[in-house]
Amino acid sequence: MNEPKKLHSRGVLDWFDPRGRQVGGWGFIINRISAIGLTVYLYLHLVMLGKLAQGPESFDAFIATAKQPLILFGELLVIIAGLYHGLNGIRIALTSFGVAVRYQRALLIGVVLLTAAGSLFFAIRMLSIH
Repeated sequence: MNEPKKLHSRGVLDWFDPRGRQVGGWGFIINRISAIGLTVYLYLHLVMLGKLAQGPESFDAFIATAKQPLILFGELLVIIAGLYHGLNGIRIALTSFGVAVRYQRALLIGVVLLTAAGSLFFAIRMLSIH
């Protein structure tokens, strides 16, 4: 007698498991990761804006910290996540409404290329300022 196979489920971790997924699934996983990163950034951004209420000395100290290479790298990651998340959101919306479903792979490649180009542009601008 054949026993039914048990499905292994890890719950939320399955949302991030790329194994066995098609291109659209990969794009959606990266979209989830970028959403989490942007949510964390929003919280940190609000905390840092609270420095404005603590007076000019506190804000000046924050500005000095914000010019550090690690912080600048973090800002670049936020730009990359924002570009990818927004552009991929358009791709997901289009395919959800049945538009260009056959071209998901090409759309995702376009999203990645536009994200890379935009990120390079911002990286050059950020490095030329400092």
